[in-house]
Amino acid sequence: MADEMKVDMELDLKGLLCPLPMVRVSQNITNVPVGGILKAVATDPGSLADIPSWARSTGHEIVKQEQEGTDFIFYIKRLK
Repeated sequence: MADEMKVDMELDLKGLLCPLPMVRVSQNITNVPVGGILKAVATDPGSLADIPSWARSTGHEIVKQEQEGTDFIFYIKRLK
């Protein structure tokens, strides 16, 4: 189903360690239109807590989260 989701921007955060995946998402969310989706792919297990926590605290939404092997994939909807 993720293939049907329109992704406005994709970030490859593989190899970056905490807190860099969350920082890069924060820096790039404004490059996505309001209502748009940012797809972030990270390998740091810390991102499993950091990115959803960041989304809650900044008013954005994790619409989908999945894992493929060692990749943690987040679909983040920009709400404001």
